[in-house]
Amino acid sequence: MSLVMIGLEIHAQITVLESKLFCSCRGNYRDLRPNTNICETCCGLPGTLPIINKKAIQYSTMTSIALGCKVPDKIMFYRKNYFYPDLPKNFQITQYNVYGFSSIGAEGSFELDDSKKIRISRIQLEEDPGRINYLEGGMNVRNSALIDYNRAGVALIEIVTEPDFTNPKEVRLFLNKLSLTLEHLGVCNTLMEGSVRCDVNVSMKGGNKVEIKNINSFKEVEKAINYEITRQTSMYNRNIKIESETRHWDDKKKITYKSRSKEEEHDYRYFPEPDIPIIVLGDNFVSNLKVHMPELPSQRFDRFVSKYKLSEHISDILINDKKLADFFESTLKIYFSPVEIANFLITEFKSMIEDDSDSTDYLRNMKVKPEHIAELVKMIEGNKISRITAKDILVKIFESGLLPSEIVNNTNSFKIADEKILMDAVQSVFDTEKSAVEDAKTNHEAINFLLGKVMKFTNGRADPKIAMRLINNKLKKPNA
Repeated sequence: MSLVMIGLEIHAQITVLESKLFCSCRGNYRDLRPNTNICETCCGLPGTLPIINKKAIQYSTMTSIALGCKVPDKIMFYRKNYFYPDLPKNFQITQYNVYGFSSIGAEGSFELDDSKKIRISRIQLEEDPGRINYLEGGMNVRNSALIDYNRAGVALIEIVTEPDFTNPKEVRLFLNKLSLTLEHLGVCNTLMEGSVRCDVNVSMKGGNKVEIKNINSFKEVEKAINYEITRQTSMYNRNIKIESETRHWDDKKKITYKSRSKEEEHDYRYFPEPDIPIIVLGDNFVSNLKVHMPELPSQRFDRFVSKYKLSEHISDILINDKKLADFFESTLKIYFSPVEIANFLITEFKSMIEDDSDSTDYLRNMKVKPEHIAELVKMIEGNKISRITAKDILVKIFESGLLPSEIVNNTNSFKIADEKILMDAVQSVFDTEKSAVEDAKTNHEAINFLLGKVMKFTNGRADPKIAMRLINNKLKKPNA
């Protein structure tokens, strides 16, 4: 049994919303000058009243359903009172499970790929605080900091797990799968800066819980957990008491350091938000959402295997990149050849976009569109171009945005099927590769080598089946 217990608090912004949770300020604040996306309601000025964003309730409910949570008939909002410079009101409007009311989701379960189930304690809808930009030296150095309130009030879904993780790898798998679920639901564009953040609670069996904050990526989450496990294990083995505290992750030094003592729930002085009444979701609210919910990753995976006859491996690669999976299905609407298109996207296309795949709009901004891939695959299957030529054409499409047919016509890249032309190419290869020719009479691999030389000689335009037949015939009858 593992001594380590790890729980997560994931904060995912509802990036699809046009406005904040309680006011009309923009939901996407990232391209705005600091402190220009704020209003009286964001700042909690006297006399202002919050108005709930109805779509935020819908998206947070869909998230609760996807994570197997129970959704109550009625929900309430509470004030969580604490002082921190990024909180303009000195309190946060959030949810709290008390007085017979629960947050938007509770008692859920989410399964990892190895069938291990992670319990979801609760899912709550709340407002994001602002952002503190620390000057050189970081937050563990006593110096000045700048505050941008543009983010304050953005709709945020907090997902709290039970301490069911025992190692950093499980945490990373969970976060990847959760991100994929949020993307498929259309709730959160997880590639946007700061859209998904994670706090980690680490403890040894029977020991106090230590919370780690300020972790800015999933890779850093793994490193922070590894460090904290090492630190606590060392203290545990030496019978040193592990204090209940909040620590921060220094991603430059790769260490955690104490920020403050851990607050207890009573420190926040929760009380019902007086300006937002009890919200009654209604009997049909959840059932109607379930009917109209987007397809979840597991459902899409099953459909790719059953409907399109893709292998589980290929389906898994596509599903794990929602934008690529969407691109794949858009291509199928133009030319239906799922297996060929999927293979081409994964073997040729994907290798060319690796450097851009972390960009939020890496497919939208490319010159290559579904119609290009559809026409290219159709030309391969129609035996008009070879696969080698198709790869060269794809490079040209990335550069020019021209259709494959235009590039083929401009460069005369059609497949060569004329036996006389191909026989001349074969003869030229036989004349220059005499050692390989002798080897090919007993070694099949050498025959493939000769075919490769013919393909190179014809700039990839030779019909490989015809070329292979001509090579075999010439090996049997050298003087023919």
